[in-house]
Amino acid sequence: MLAGSEGVVSFVLAGEVDGEGSPTLSLIADGVLQLRCQRCLSAMGWPVKLESELHLVRPGTPIPEDELENDEFDTIEAGADLDVLALLEEELLLAVPIAPRHESCDAPRPLGEVKKESPFAALAGLGSKSRT
Repeated sequence: MLAGSEGVVSFVLAGEVDGEGSPTLSLIADGVLQLRCQRCLSAMGWPVKLESELHLVRPGTPIPEDELENDEFDTIEAGADLDVLALLEEELLLAVPIAPRHESCDAPRPLGEVKKESPFAALAGLGSKSRT
């Protein structure tokens, strides 16, 4: 989840035909996203630098099995109306970690710094009484 819309991501999208005559796209993106730290819940800058090679097939064309297993590139369906910004957004989402966190930070504390007792503390007390 973005913590804010500040920041800039620059990208270059170049199309070419590979040695086998198949159309490909090369996507390079660089920037900083403002994400929310999942530990302390504050904003954090997350540098993004990605390079993707995408092989293109016409919509409705089956993707060959060997291309699905190749980790060097992804194969996507693309037509004349390819939405470049949606493609960029998908690639950025794939580059963002599931739970971004600062290297070191503390979890948020309740207002007033009142230490709340764990609901399992009562269970721990019950276990020690039954053994005596």
